[in-house]
This record gives sequence, structure tokens and C-alpha cells, in this order.
Amino acid sequence: MNVMWMLLPAIAWGVLPLVVSQLGGRPINQIFGTAMGTLIASVIVEVIFHPTINLTAFLMAAMSGAFWIVGQLGQYTGYANIGVSKTMPISTGLQLVGTALLGVFLFGEWHTTAAKVIGGIGVILLVIGVIMTSIQDRQEAAGDNQTRTIIMLVLTTIGFIIFNAIPKALSASGIAIFLPESIGMVVAVLVYMAVRGQKKILRERTSWLNVIGGLIFSIASLTYIVSVSQNGVNTAFVVSQLSVVISTLGGMLFLHERKSRRELVLTLGGLGLVVIGAIVTTLF
Repeated sequence: MNVMWMLLPAIAWGVLPLVVSQLGGRPINQIFGTAMGTLIASVIVEVIFHPTINLTAFLMAAMSGAFWIVGQLGQYTGYANIGVSKTMPISTGLQLVGTALLGVFLFGEWHTTAAKVIGGIGVILLVIGVIMTSIQDRQEAAGDNQTRTIIMLVLTTIGFIIFNAIPKALSASGIAIFLPESIGMVVAVLVYMAVRGQKKILRERTSWLNVIGGLIFSIASLTYIVSVSQNGVNTAFVVSQLSVVISTLGGMLFLHERKSRRELVLTLGGLGLVVIGAIVTTLF
């Protein structure tokens, strides 16, 4: 049973990019639908479990959800620009590097010299893996587009890093912060739509189809919470990172994202380094 809880988050998070890409729509449709689907799931969880949370934790969790929108919108834009199989290794690697460094400097993790050395090696492996997956043979216009997209991913990944950091500072359980996080997501999306003058998104069919994406994200988040309680934080986190393998390979197999032989070798090699880097930075 513990193995199932370990694998479900990886499967759900790995499938999410593939499903959202198939559902279609622009990134703004996708992020709206994902946020709404997450809110629906969180309300159901709230009704069933009635978790308690104080006002301060509620507001911080809502802020965490708002920052998640920044990161996820960047990811969805990456899918549209350069594809799932290229976006996911880059985005995941950047998240792991940022989260690891934030853990060291903000939360005092990697206490010993040995831990710092091994963790540093893990970060280097992550960076090399990200670089390998971003290399492409076709340059010119496609190369310019990829460069802009990678810069965008670097900037928006800050949202994911803050999203991951805030819950560490809270004493409330994962289930308790699920509803306020989803409220923060929806508020952030609505503000973004208002600023961009995109209220018509509410009437578009693809926006509501992407609610399915939010439900899948919710399954991943909730099963991850259970996995942490059953298997421990380190094991649950490392196994959940296998999602990047599923989404990257799925992008090539099911979304038919084409790569040259050299790009394929570099992507698979870089993917392996990202997974190894995740294990090293987490377990050691």
C-alpha cells in the first residue's frame, strides 16, 4: 500500500502536462481551469475532513497558492512554446536547484560539511542535466524562441520555489492548507485575467475543460500528503520527482514531439542527471 502512495503523485504530476496539452486552449485557459479544478477538489476535501487552520497560516497558504500560479503559468507557456518534453526537465531541474538552495540558506538544511559537499554535487548534477535537456540542433528562429522561453522559465520558477517554501514555515497539515492554497490560486488567476483584459476566458469551453487538469493536480497533491505520512518526506519527495520522466517521455511518445538523435540522447542523459540530482540533494 505504501508503494502505491509513493507512485500516485509521480503518475498524476507526470500525466498532468500531457492531459492539459491535449485539452487544448491557451496557457491562460489552462491555468484558469487548473485553478478552478483544484478549488473544487479542495472544497470537497474540506467538507469531508474539516481540517483546522489559523488565520495567519490561512493567509500564508493563500499567498503560496498565488505564487504557484506564477510558476505554473510559466510552465504552461513553455508547453506551448517548446513542448512538454523540453519544458519539464528544465522546469523541474530549476525548481530542485532553487528549493535546495533555499532550504540551505533559509531553513538551515545540510548541517554538516559532508552534507553541504554532497548536496553541492547534487545541485551541479541538476544544473548540468538542465543544460543538456535544453540543447537543440535547430537554431535560428527556433533557438531564439527557446532562449526566451528558458529565461521566462527561470523567472517564473521563482513562483514554484516560494510555493514550496511557505508550507515549510507553517505548522498546519498539508490537508489544512489545501483549501487556502486553492483560493489563492483562483484569486491570482482572476487578478491576472483582469489585468490582461481577458474576462472572456470565463466563457470559453477550453477553460472549463481544463478543470480536469486541476482535478489531476489535486490527486497528485493529496496522495503526496499521504505518501509523506506513510513513507517520510525524503522518500516521498524523491519518488514524486519521477513525474518528470513520465511527462518527458510522454511528450515524445503521445504528443509526438520530435527530436533529433543527438537531442534525444542529450535529453535522456540530462533527465537521468536531474533524477540523480534530486536523489542526492534530498537523501544526503
